[in-house]
Amino acid sequence: MKVQNQGYLSMEQLTDQYLSRTRVQEEKESVNSLSFRDILRQKGMDSRTAAPAGELKFSKHAMNRLNDRNIALDSSQLERLNDGARKAGEKGIRESLVLMDQLAFIVNVPSLTVVTAMDSTATDENIFTNINGAVIV
Repeated sequence: MKVQNQGYLSMEQLTDQYLSRTRVQEEKESVNSLSFRDILRQKGMDSRTAAPAGELKFSKHAMNRLNDRNIALDSSQLERLNDGARKAGEKGIRESLVLMDQLAFIVNVPSLTVVTAMDSTATDENIFTNINGAVIV
């Protein structure tokens, strides 16, 4: 075996050639270790809907209910609803009833998604199921 004919003069040079890491390789590995969700969160985006992280989304069902019941939310109400969902999350609530201004919202807290919305006329029996907490804002 003629190692010197292949351009290697010592075992250290061979080791450096094949076992040392370059900075570019290390940077690629650090980027590859992050999940797509982690990268989106770093950029301030939620991985499901590309909405800014920390803001509520409305499901298609909730949007239909808002339209059917002629419910329009202003910016202060949206802020209060966001605040209610944040408080529910801090208490460990997963499915929350958020009551605000004669309106009721069911919010899936982990995904920050409003699942349904109703006003006081739509809650005939005032019974809410599949929730594990309530917030009044």
